[in-house]
Amino acid sequence: MISTGQLTTFFIASIAIIIVPGPSVLFTLARGVAWGRSVAVLTVLGNSIGTLVLSIVVAIGLGPLLAHSKLLATVLQIAGGTYLLWLGIEALRHRHAHAKAMAQRESVRPSNLHVIRQGFTVGVLNPKSLVFFAAVFPHFVDRSKGSVTIQLLIFGGIFSVMAFMSDGTWGFIAGTAREWLSGSTTRLVVLRTIGACVMMTLGTIIVVTAISQ
Repeated sequence: MISTGQLTTFFIASIAIIIVPGPSVLFTLARGVAWGRSVAVLTVLGNSIGTLVLSIVVAIGLGPLLAHSKLLATVLQIAGGTYLLWLGIEALRHRHAHAKAMAQRESVRPSNLHVIRQGFTVGVLNPKSLVFFAAVFPHFVDRSKGSVTIQLLIFGGIFSVMAFMSDGTWGFIAGTAREWLSGSTTRLVVLRTIGACVMMTLGTIIVVTAISQ
């Protein structure tokens, strides 16, 4: 149903958006810095479940519409790219405040269920993932390959697995190097700045690509 070429380009695009330190990555880093690897992993688990649920909702909701409207796909790409650009600008503006918040440690360790629930909430409400699902997924859909909804569901599943592996790595690093990361907000500011710049770049590329189609 889905060609190797589709999967390859989707894989590359997914890596580009997943490794960017967005809301889910930064939340995982904060949990890892505060409580170590175990809490970071539980956070990633909840986040990945939330991401998967979000991808399913988007696939079922947009699939039938995208199957009959190429214009809608273009509009979504422009809107999503613009929003991603705005998120990057906001992240850059508030990078110092976010870094200070991440470096703070809570006095009481939350329960495992609470950690998973928090991770799920961040995952299902993650604007970066929502933009990617709604604005970028349609670019990889080939109407000649069968059901648009099924293709979107497959892409969503692949993306969720990749996100789990990437965020899990971030969480492991944060939990292991918690003293080093929390010892200087400058390091967290640099991380936030890089993420903001990448989000702005991706947003610009998405908008330009959609307009030029």
